[in-house]
Amino acid sequence: MRYAYYPGCSLEINAAAYDHSVREVADLLDIKLQEIDDWNCCGATEYFSQDELTACAVIARNLALVDPQIKQLVAPCAACYLNLKKTDRLMSDFPEMGVKINQCLAAGGLHYDPGRVVVRHMLDVIHDDIGERAVRDKVVRPLTGLRVAPYYGCQVVRPIKGCDSTEYPMMMDNLLKWLGAEVVDYPVKAHCCGGHMTQISEPQAFELIRRLLQSAQDYHADMILCMCPMCQLNMDGYQARVNGHFNTQFNLPILYFTQILGIAFGLDPKKLGFGKELVAAMPVLTAKLNGKLAAAAV
Repeated sequence: MRYAYYPGCSLEINAAAYDHSVREVADLLDIKLQEIDDWNCCGATEYFSQDELTACAVIARNLALVDPQIKQLVAPCAACYLNLKKTDRLMSDFPEMGVKINQCLAAGGLHYDPGRVVVRHMLDVIHDDIGERAVRDKVVRPLTGLRVAPYYGCQVVRPIKGCDSTEYPMMMDNLLKWLGAEVVDYPVKAHCCGGHMTQISEPQAFELIRRLLQSAQDYHADMILCMCPMCQLNMDGYQARVNGHFNTQFNLPILYFTQILGIAFGLDPKKLGFGKELVAAMPVLTAKLNGKLAAAAV
């Protein structure tokens, strides 16, 4: 099955482990990803706070660049996924806005008809298009004994209702169970991590992050699995500062769900981007999986 692929800016640098693991897992599952040629930044949240038309035009350019023969687009980053999906919806629901956006695109010789491309998240593709049987068939290293806390964040399940529950999503839970992992009942799995709040009010941001880490620890999770670069950055990159602020001792690895999927499939941890996280994951995985990863540890 062939999909257009929009990696986004984060996956080129700080979230490179996500991009590496997405490509490795996709290849194993025979998911054909065709990266959009000459794609540009989706603008994250900043563009929309300044000028909606400019923001939508910048995002719509990526949709217009999708190969006409491809009908679906995969965006692993939650912010990119939301922006692409939201822009397509705005153009469809508000035709006058769609006309203005296409006038902007025309300056670059482009045009986009809303609805031509279906925007999807990688989790959705693996869960619904590949399915349980095919995923289970690829497992060579069951994650038996590993307790994981799936963290969805807020941008994939809200504000635009998609393929999962907006309040208590279950797709990642299901996928991780197919791998043999023990999924903890993580009640804050769709709560906000604070996004860019660390740049506005550190005390507020640290409290939002603390709640997520505390809940995972209270439920005895070995690690938290994300589907968004910003969420992973906040919980991994700021974990030490949260500890300093609250006098806590969190030491939870924060990974991408595709990384742990690759581990279950027997892929090389180095190719999945292990070692890029700040709170090391390999010691936990090696201990929990009965030393099966010792030879491949990074």
